[in-house]
Amino acid sequence: MMIFTKKSFWIAATTTLICSLAGKYLALVPGFSLVGALVIALLCGMLFQTASPVIYASVEGIGFISNKFLRLGIILLGFRLNLYTLAESGIKTILLALIVVTGTILLTYWLCRVFHVENRLAILTASGCGICGAAAVMGVSPQVKADKDDAVLAVAVVCIMGTVFTLIEIGLKPLLGFSDGQFGVMAGASLHEIAHAVAAGGSAGMAGLDAAIITKLSRVILLAPAALFIGIWYTRHSAGRGESKGKLPIPWFMAGFLLSSAIGSFLPISQALIDGLVSLAYLFLGMAMAALGMSVNFKVIAERGGKVFLAAGISSVVLLGFTMLASKLFF
Repeated sequence: MMIFTKKSFWIAATTTLICSLAGKYLALVPGFSLVGALVIALLCGMLFQTASPVIYASVEGIGFISNKFLRLGIILLGFRLNLYTLAESGIKTILLALIVVTGTILLTYWLCRVFHVENRLAILTASGCGICGAAAVMGVSPQVKADKDDAVLAVAVVCIMGTVFTLIEIGLKPLLGFSDGQFGVMAGASLHEIAHAVAAGGSAGMAGLDAAIITKLSRVILLAPAALFIGIWYTRHSAGRGESKGKLPIPWFMAGFLLSSAIGSFLPISQALIDGLVSLAYLFLGMAMAALGMSVNFKVIAERGGKVFLAAGISSVVLLGFTMLASKLFF
């Protein structure tokens, strides 16, 4: 059980809230929107490390924020997923999401292991590239008992790769000959963060933006089952290598994520309330990301980053090629 003083908690809550709000409002600025609010909050948390007396005085509170507020944020994020809208998007969109998530996770993990990336870091990077970026990394992290350095490095990889490929896709748009809807499907299926999909899809007008969001959310909803399967696989794999088996990690907060989605979809809740809950979700997630940034080890990240970026870069190229083909042929 985590024990900390009230002072530690309030210092951590105040500093991470500042970072989260900075991420929220900076993400509205042109250019920063490509990075996204969560990653900006993470970077702000890293900058707060320079105020070492504050950080050391609140280390227990920071641990609580990064753990509990993460789960609360993911639960509230479920309100963003309207199951009716996803169902109306058609079986093609859902099948594409399943193929993309499964294929990208397997390919990225395999490439990471080929390049001798550590197992936990490989899993987190694969999850972020395959599902929904930073939120996926943080959602899967408890399932594999990953440390903060692994989580931060994986978030950095999916953010940078997503930003680069967002710019690439926007640049390719005039050359592809896609309809706005086809381009949106490609963006939603290939880009890592929701912010990336929105930025690229929006360059194709409202039709492109709508298609990008629906396709991306079809991937996001797979976060819960993916986290469960990864936890089961990791537990068995670890036991097979002689590590202590421990309890099977069941991501109960993911059940809350799905429950929130069902409540928002099937109960008569106003859109204004849903928008407020989603904004609150990103506020909590931003605080958790900031707390993560406050405890990162920069030396470790610098030493281990090259191989992970290479693996993620190759898998992102393959993912773009596949989704380009699928969008053209089936949408």
